[in-house]
Amino acid sequence: MKTKGINQTEFLSLLQKVLPKATKDPHLASKIYEQVAQEVRLINSIESFEKFCEEGALPNLEPQTVSELQQDLAGKFGEGNVAITADEEGGAVAVEIALPDRKISTRVKVQAPGEDPEAAKVPFVPFPVALPEDPELVWVLARREDLGPDEAARALASIEEEFWATKGGQKLQREGTEKSFADFIHNVPAAALADSGLKRHYKQPETLHALQLLHHKSPAEELGAALT
Repeated sequence: MKTKGINQTEFLSLLQKVLPKATKDPHLASKIYEQVAQEVRLINSIESFEKFCEEGALPNLEPQTVSELQQDLAGKFGEGNVAITADEEGGAVAVEIALPDRKISTRVKVQAPGEDPEAAKVPFVPFPVALPEDPELVWVLARREDLGPDEAARALASIEEEFWATKGGQKLQREGTEKSFADFIHNVPAAALADSGLKRHYKQPETLHALQLLHHKSPAEELGAALT
């Protein structure tokens, strides 16, 4: 029978019950509980913000809108730990959150309510990718038309490196997933690719098909065939 795990509320309740049994010092037990609860709240805040970055957007770049985002993040991560900078094109804001053990760098899109996100986008073109060790195995991705192949390849390599360092990438590795390009393409969030002008057409790799070229007759052969 599969054992059901406990949620974070249940975990904190269990911790509060067990700590007095593990130590007779009520001050120490309380301090440990508060530190663990603080870490749990931090994890929840990070997960919530990462989901917002993937699926949500700011309606505009008005000072009040940016200020509200700043205040919301400061309340979760600390007043002096959050820096927000609007990009030059006005399509997103860069957010940096300094934590004791790491720094989170991400972007939040700017999209007016009801705006068609596809209308102002540059069209995508095919961007086939193959690994040097297996050139016949091709992933048919896509890149923005204004993004050169070399630039797209560098962006893709950077995204892959960053993905395996994220919480989701680390979790996959702990579960036994290999750090292969195929697993990266299958699991990387679509937003991470879209932010760099890339898109996957297929989650699974496609094998390169060899085309048999037709034999073209020479003018002499065509003349001979016409006279027979």
